[in-house]
Amino acid sequence: MLGHVSFADFVELLPELNGVNAACFLENYGCDVVCFTADVGQGIKELDGLEAKAKASGASQLVVKDLQEEFVRDFIFPCLRAGAIYERKYLLGTSMARPVIAKVRFELTFFALNPKLNVVAPWREWDITGREDAIEYAKKHNVPVPVTKKSIYSRDRNLWHLSHEGDILEDPANEPKNDMYMMTVNPEEAPDKPEYIEIGIESGLPVSVNGKVLSPASLLTELNEIGGKHGIGRIDMVENRLVGMKSRGVYETPGGTILFAAVRELESLTIDRESMQLKDSLALKYAELVYAGRWFDPLRESMDAFMEKITETTTGSVTLKLYKGSVSVTGRKSPYSLYRQDISSFESSQIYDQADAAGFIRLYGLPMRVRSMLKQGI
Repeated sequence: MLGHVSFADFVELLPELNGVNAACFLENYGCDVVCFTADVGQGIKELDGLEAKAKASGASQLVVKDLQEEFVRDFIFPCLRAGAIYERKYLLGTSMARPVIAKVRFELTFFALNPKLNVVAPWREWDITGREDAIEYAKKHNVPVPVTKKSIYSRDRNLWHLSHEGDILEDPANEPKNDMYMMTVNPEEAPDKPEYIEIGIESGLPVSVNGKVLSPASLLTELNEIGGKHGIGRIDMVENRLVGMKSRGVYETPGGTILFAAVRELESLTIDRESMQLKDSLALKYAELVYAGRWFDPLRESMDAFMEKITETTTGSVTLKLYKGSVSVTGRKSPYSLYRQDISSFESSQIYDQADAAGFIRLYGLPMRVRSMLKQGI
C-alpha cells in the first residue's frame, strides 16, 4: 500500500505530516506502508529528516523522487503558456502540483489514470476535525511537525509558489504578519535600486534569463531568488473553492509573477486581436479545469493544443524592471512582431492613409446610426 506525500486530504492541513499518514494506515488498516515523497521544489528544509520521521511512524521505507523538471516543464509551463489564472489572481501553484504527485484533485487524477484504485482519505474518515486535532494526533504518535497551536498556518510549497492559510488569515479583515512570508521580502524593505532582467521566450515558453539558457526548473529557481529579494509576487485573495465555500489564502509566487508578465507582454506583439480575445476567454476555462483537478480531462488537453498553436510565433524577449514589489515592462522585441512602426507612426505613411479611416468609420458605425434613426422615427 502506498502512503503518498501529503496523505490525501491532509495535504491542505499540514503537508509535512507524512509520518502521521503512515501511523494512520497502520493503526486503522494494518497495512504495510511505503511512504512516497515527490520532490516538486519544497526545499531541503522540508525534505530533511523525512525518512527518519516515516520509519519512526511505522512505515517500512520512504521513496523520494525528484520531479522538479517534469513539474515545471509538463505542468507549470503549459499553464503559463495558456495564461491560466484562477479568479483574476491565483496562479494555480497548488493545483498544478497535484497531477505530478498523483481531495477531489488527488482522486480525480487517480481515477483518470487508474479507475481501479481505492483512495483512503484519513481527513474524511477519522476523528480529526481541525488543525489542532491533527497536531495532537502527531504528538500522540511522536511525529515532529513544524507547527504549533500558536503558529498554525497551513502551508503548501513547491517550486512555483508558497501558500499560507489558517490562523489569523481565516478572518479576511486581518492583515498578514510580515514574519509569515518565507519566499519574499517585505516590498518596503526591498532594494532601493531597481533591477532589470531580460526573459527569453520561444513559442510561448521561457528559455533564458539575461541571455543565459536554463532548464525549466533552474530558470524558475533563479527567478524565484531574484523576484523574492524585490518582494515580487505576493497575493492576498478570497477564492471560491470547488465545493462552494469561500477561502482566504495568501500566496507567494515571485518567479511565476515575473514569467506571467513577460509571456503576456510578448503576446501583445505576436498575436492578433481576434486570436488574443479567444485565447483569453479559453484561459479562464483552462484555469477552472486545473483548479478543479481535471488536468487529464480531454477538454484541457484539447485547449492545450490550441494554446501551443496560437503561441508558436511568440518568440523573442521582454525586459522587465523589478522594484519594491512591482514588475514593469520596459521593452519587448520579436522577429515575429506584428507591430510596424511605419504603419503605427503618426508621421506620414505610404501604407496607411489617415483619410482611409473615414469610409471605415461610416461602415463600422452603421448599426448605431440605424438604431438612432429607428428611435427618432426617421
